[in-house]
Amino acid sequence: MNPTSAAGRVDRPDRVAGAVVGSAVGDALGRALRVRARRCVHRPLPGRRRHDVRGGGWDPGEGTDDTQMAVLVAESLLERGGLDLPDMFGRFRRWAAGGPKDIGLQTEDVLTSGEEWDLAAALHFQVNGRAAGNGSLMRAATSAVYFAARGRTATMDAARRIAALTHGDRAAWEGTAVLHELIRVALDGGDPLSAVPDALAGVHEDHRERWAGVLTPGWHPEAATEFNGAVWPCLGTALWALRSTDSYENALATAVDVGGDTDTVAAVTGALAGAVYGFGAIPARWTEPLHVPLPGYGDRVLRTSGLVDLARRLDGASPLAVPTDFREP
Repeated sequence: MNPTSAAGRVDRPDRVAGAVVGSAVGDALGRALRVRARRCVHRPLPGRRRHDVRGGGWDPGEGTDDTQMAVLVAESLLERGGLDLPDMFGRFRRWAAGGPKDIGLQTEDVLTSGEEWDLAAALHFQVNGRAAGNGSLMRAATSAVYFAARGRTATMDAARRIAALTHGDRAAWEGTAVLHELIRVALDGGDPLSAVPDALAGVHEDHRERWAGVLTPGWHPEAATEFNGAVWPCLGTALWALRSTDSYENALATAVDVGGDTDTVAAVTGALAGAVYGFGAIPARWTEPLHVPLPGYGDRVLRTSGLVDLARRLDGASPLAVPTDFREP
C-alpha cells in the first residue's frame, strides 16, 4: 500500500506538526508499553487491543530522552540560527547532568566522558568498537523538519553531523541521514517509501548494501539480526510498519507491538507516519496527556501546543549553510 495515497490532502503545516508531535507521541506510547520480548504481528492491532499512553512507571503521556533530546536539537538550531555542533553538544551535556529518567548507556558514556564535542563519540567508538545504537534516530524529527527545505544532500549531511555527536559508528550516521531524507520527502507531500532508492543512493558506499537490505519492501522484523535497539532494525521496523498499514494510529500500534525498544522504534515510526498523515491524524487521547520535561533546564515542560509551535518555527526558519569543519573519527 502507498500510505501517501491514504493520507489524502494534508497541508505542509499539518505534516510538519505531525512529524514532531508524532514522534513525541510514539516515544510516550512506546515507553508506556515497553517490553523486552519481541513479538511480531502481521496486521494492525487497534481493533484488538486499545493502546494508550499509560503504564510502565511513567506519568501518562510523558516523553523520554528521545523527545527531550529532539527538543534540545530544535532549540539549538533556532537559537543559534543554524547548525552549531559545540552548542548542541553542550545542551546535551547539561541535560545528561540534570538526571533524566532515561538515557542510553552509549549516549551517557559519551556525554559524561569529559571529552570535547568533536572527540567524545569517536573515542568512545575506538574503545568499545560498537556505536550503532538507535539513539541518533530517536531525536531526528526536529532536525529533519529544519533542514528539509535545503534538499536531499544538505539534510542528509546535517543528519550525519548531528548523529556523530554521540555515535561514532558511521552506520548510525547513514541511518539517520536516510530518516532525514524520507521525512523531507513526506513533508513535501511525496511517498517516503518510494523515495528509499534515492535516499540509499546518498548513503556511503561502505554501508549502502546493509541499509538496502533492511529497507527493502520484503524485509520484516523477524528477519532482524540484532535487537531493535540497534539502528538497522529500528529504522527497518519503522518503514515496515508504515508500509503495512494505512493510518498513523495503525502504523504506531504495529510498531509498538513488535516489542523490544518500543519507545524509540515508535518515535521513529511516529515521525514518518506523522509527516505522511499529518497532525490531525494523531488521536486526541494520545496528544492530550503528552508532555515533555527537560531535565537540567529547571521546571520546563513542553506540551503538545508547544511542540506544534516548535515544529512550525523550525519549518519557517532559514538555516545557514551546513558547516564544513566536521572531522570523521
